[in-house]
Amino acid sequence: MTTSSKTPLASTAKATAKPAAKKTVSHTASKTLPKVSAEPSLRFHHSTGLRAKTDAVLNALDAGPDQPKHGESMADLVHELIEAGMEYYFLRALKKAQLGFVAEQSARLGMSGAVRMISSVSRQFIVRMDRNQLLVVSQHIRELY
Repeated sequence: MTTSSKTPLASTAKATAKPAAKKTVSHTASKTLPKVSAEPSLRFHHSTGLRAKTDAVLNALDAGPDQPKHGESMADLVHELIEAGMEYYFLRALKKAQLGFVAEQSARLGMSGAVRMISSVSRQFIVRMDRNQLLVVSQHIRELY
């Protein structure tokens, strides 16, 4: 009876040792990467072109936060990210579900109106932000990577 109870403990100890080693490796890597939240999240994939534009806008803001027009650039970027997110989360699923052309176009029209409204409201705030506020938004976007 003691022999059979030692065997599961030995295998449990080995299984426990492996994740501990992996945590050490990932802890070392976390020094160079942004801290990832332990909270659940939903992120979306977008085009490499939009990623390049995101990097360009954020890098320009970081390099010269006092330059004019960063608010406009950030508002344009946020609009494109909203469009890409809505496409990814909602319209892509409808297309995969094959609801049909009319349903898909109706959803696209409704989503387009929602994107315009959200983008309009966010633009009003973003273009009036000072450099510190824009840097906070920039940091938040980088944390979403």
